[in-house]
Amino acid sequence: MQKTYFAQQQKRGGNQIGRMLWQNKTLILMCLPAIVFFFVFSYLPMPGAYIAFTNFKYNLGIYNSPFVGLKNFEFLFRSGQLTLLLRNTVLYNLAFIILGNVVQLFFAITLNEVSNKGYKKIAQSIMFLPYFISDVLVSLLVYNLLNYDYGFISHLVRSMGGEMPKVYQNASAWPFIIVLVNLWKSTGYGTVVYFAAITGMDSSMMEAAQIDGASAWQRIRYITLPTLKPTVIILFLFAIGGILKGNFGLFYNLVGNNSMLFKTTDIIETYVYRSMMNSFNFSQSSAVGLFQSVVGFFIVLGANAFVKHLDPDYALF
Repeated sequence: MQKTYFAQQQKRGGNQIGRMLWQNKTLILMCLPAIVFFFVFSYLPMPGAYIAFTNFKYNLGIYNSPFVGLKNFEFLFRSGQLTLLLRNTVLYNLAFIILGNVVQLFFAITLNEVSNKGYKKIAQSIMFLPYFISDVLVSLLVYNLLNYDYGFISHLVRSMGGEMPKVYQNASAWPFIIVLVNLWKSTGYGTVVYFAAITGMDSSMMEAAQIDGASAWQRIRYITLPTLKPTVIILFLFAIGGILKGNFGLFYNLVGNNSMLFKTTDIIETYVYRSMMNSFNFSQSSAVGLFQSVVGFFIVLGANAFVKHLDPDYALF
């Protein structure tokens, strides 16, 4: 009797799951490309992280290479540059996250207040365009603007009787340049995300606020911003997980191998890349990547726990 009961329960549970899948087949099909993407590029390669614990030999492969434990992790910790690399990587990412979200929110809310739909579409397209420009072209643009001898800004400053500083020899100027370039590239994408969240709001709240005589600032403060709060928190939690991972393409193409700028521009990825160019040690680079991922994972857990403590409705899990 007991076996029969459990069999019936399992059958009933299977039928419920099948019914639920069929009822939500459209949503599942929409999510399927993302599920396949993350499965192929995020989950299938995970066993390859074992390379971080081996002395990788090409002829032996990953799993037959000699096991060395945590020796590869010493590469970063004994480099003498860890403090500098962590400082630069974390501070740049904090600047990208905080300033990026503030600017994106500002433009999204500003666009929402514009009544001309044609202007909205044109503005979104123009703002979104830099996101698709490769870092190589961005670095070329920056070089042609800031180059001391032939740069456009240098020529403009000299034509006005001034003297252009040698930017590519001045390390202190590059934090501002890199942050501005990143804002220029990422603002359009983030603005579209926040603008989509705003357009999904219940329009009746805005209409009721207008009827009650609320000003534009009051509507933004008491309706728009509180409505965007869950989106801001979720994007922040996603971004903070990569706080130890820098944008290699942006930094390397802008700075290259200019050692005069390393003090303020060298991040973990660029340092590992230069080391790889000399030794081709894939085990050490994998160890650094695994270290970044593990630390980012625990940072996300901690940040999510903090958000859950403040308001469980806004936590990821």
